[in-house]
Parts: sequence; C-alpha cells; structure tokens
Amino acid sequence: MPNAHPRTVLVLGGDGFCGWPTALDQSDRGRKVVIVDNLSRRKIDAELGTASLTPIQSPERRLEAWRETSGRSIDFVDLDVSSDVEALSAVLEEHRPDAVVHFAEQRSAPYSMLSTTHRNYTVRNNLMATQNLLEAIRLTRLPTHIVHLGSVGVYGYSSKDWTMPEGYLAVTVPSSEHPDRQVEILHPFEPVSIYHLSKCMDAQLFEFYARYDRLRITDLHQGVVWGTQTRLTKQNDLLINRFDYDSIWGTVVNRFLMQAALGHPLTVYGEGEQTRAFIHLEDAVTCVNLALENPPAARERVRIRNQVAECLRVVDVAGVISDSTGAAITYVDNPRIEEAQNTLQVTNDSFSELGFIPTFLRDGIWRESVDIAQRFRDCADLDRIMPHRSGEHVRAVGA
Repeated sequence: MPNAHPRTVLVLGGDGFCGWPTALDQSDRGRKVVIVDNLSRRKIDAELGTASLTPIQSPERRLEAWRETSGRSIDFVDLDVSSDVEALSAVLEEHRPDAVVHFAEQRSAPYSMLSTTHRNYTVRNNLMATQNLLEAIRLTRLPTHIVHLGSVGVYGYSSKDWTMPEGYLAVTVPSSEHPDRQVEILHPFEPVSIYHLSKCMDAQLFEFYARYDRLRITDLHQGVVWGTQTRLTKQNDLLINRFDYDSIWGTVVNRFLMQAALGHPLTVYGEGEQTRAFIHLEDAVTCVNLALENPPAARERVRIRNQVAECLRVVDVAGVISDSTGAAITYVDNPRIEEAQNTLQVTNDSFSELGFIPTFLRDGIWRESVDIAQRFRDCADLDRIMPHRSGEHVRAVGA
C-alpha cells in the first residue's frame, strides 16, 4: 500500500472557499501542492453580480503572497476538469500525485435551482468533473487516493429516528436459509436540490470505480461550513479567504454573522426548527488531512466519513449569536420548499477515532468572522442578504 502520508497532492478547486485553505494546509505540511482550477466561482460572481465581502486576490498574487509568507511554493494549473480528461491525465502524469482532493464542483444548492440552465450546468459540471477524474486515474494507472468533498445533504433533511451512519446502513435481508442475514448498503439517498442530487450521483460513480477498477476513494459527507479564516489564511491579508453572505452562496451561520456585524436583525426562515449539521472551516481542513493520511486499501469499498462537528436547529444558531452580540432575531416567511422542522443526528465516529476534537459554535471563535464583517462592512451589498422571491432558487433547501 502506498505511503499513507502523501508527498504530492493535487487540489481540484483549490481557489475556492474550502479548497484554498486546504491547499495552504497541505503546503504547510511540507507537501508538494498543485492547485487545478478554472476559476468558475469567480466567473459566477460576475454572472450574478455577487462578490466575496473580503477582497480576494488573483490566483497569481495569492500564490506569490504564500511564497513570501511561508517560503513554500504551490503550482497552479488553469484547467476545466469537467471538460478535458486528456489534459487532466497529462497533469496527473506530470505530477504523479499520491492524492487528489476533489473540490471541483458547483457547491450552491440555491444556484443549482435558479433555472434549467443552472440545473443542467450543475449536473454536467459536477458529474463530469468526477467522471473525468476517475477515468484519468484509471487511464494513468496511478495508485492515487481520491478524497472527495460530498455533503451530509445526501441523507436528506426529513426527520429520522436514527443517527445517520457513515455512508452505509445495516439492513436485514432474510432468505429461507439465512432468516437473519445482515448486510450493509449505501444509505438511501434523499436529495433536496439538484446540487445534492449531483452528490448522490457522485457516490454511485465512486462505488462502481472502487469495486470495478479498484480505485481508492474517500467520500466526505460534510456539514455546513462556517467561519472564514484558518490559522494560515490569517498570516497575510493577501491570503484572506472568501466570505460569502448573500442568499445564494452564504450559509446560514455566515449570513447571521454578517447581519450581526451590521446591526441587522438575524432573519430566521419560518420558525427555525430546521436542523442541520455544522463544522468550522479550520476543522474541515483538519478532517481533509486526516482523510488523506488514512486512505482505504486498494480493494476496499469507498470509505465514507461524516465530516461534521454538531447538529443544531437554525433557531439555536441564531440564539447563540444573538446572546453574544445583542442582535435581534426576526422570523420571516420561509422562501424555501422544505419541512418546517426536522430532526437530524449524524455520527462522526471515524474522525473521532483518529483524534479529531471538534470546535462548537458555542466556543465563540465565530466572533472573528463578525470582526471581519465589520472591517469590510462598507463593501457589503445589503440587498444580497435576503433571497429575492422571484426565481426558482428560493425553492432550494440549503443552509
């Protein structure tokens, strides 16, 4: 089995919200890092008239700042992995990575529901990015470990009276000879948007390639990420990470943090009884590294890990932030088609067994994001905080 501690790591989508701090983390650990990105997230900002609250530098300036700050270099390849499997194969042949971290997917549930065009783009981009990566590794015959960023949302957000296992569900399949036979199957999918549906389809692709072509794959079912910075992005203003607060890209915690910083009431959709899984950005980066350093064997099934810290109701999230900042809470009609309330419990045993100690919202490190929001408040477009009721994206369930 290849060395569990990778020496060379490709980060697909390494210019993005999770990809950028992950690339810095891997480089800081002394590994050769190559970012592969077609900058589609920046192009979508131009399409929608949205923007990160924080000023994001060009990839070239970011990487130059990282060299100046750390003395380490990260390579950058401008490539659309969803459309060019030959070029991706060439990158793999050139760098021969021990691992690929796959973030190269359109990540917004509301964006995926904007129109037929956006639905089709999400399916085509996300599915073909995954398919091309799997094919490129198969064609190059490299023992490369894939770590993919999936979503807890594949389990669905209807109430269930059991804890979400890590990907596989134990079921009884009786027969005349074995009336109590137990087997494990992929947990049934219940996607709530085209974005989440694409993650379910990814899982089927992974199952096939792990079983048929013996590829080594870890699928991270990640909760809603909150926070903005990591210890490495804090080291230089030119390394600062994205801060999305609008109704399409901003997740519920960051949207509340932005509202608190501006003295705006925290806008809870419906009664706020929707339960979601959460994880801080620094913890997400830590878990990606733990996954990289603990890969499955060549003939092992897809290893699925729930990358979460805690499950909270939206109203509880608002309460934590309101109690500390004094921000008022207001309840608005829910613009999304979703259950008014749900229960959700998710195990993260596999990461806990590797020593992962999560950060909880009540620990208070979210105040740093409020400070960032206050620092750049003059750049905020207040019209972007709440969803516009025209447009299909209000139907998408997202956090």
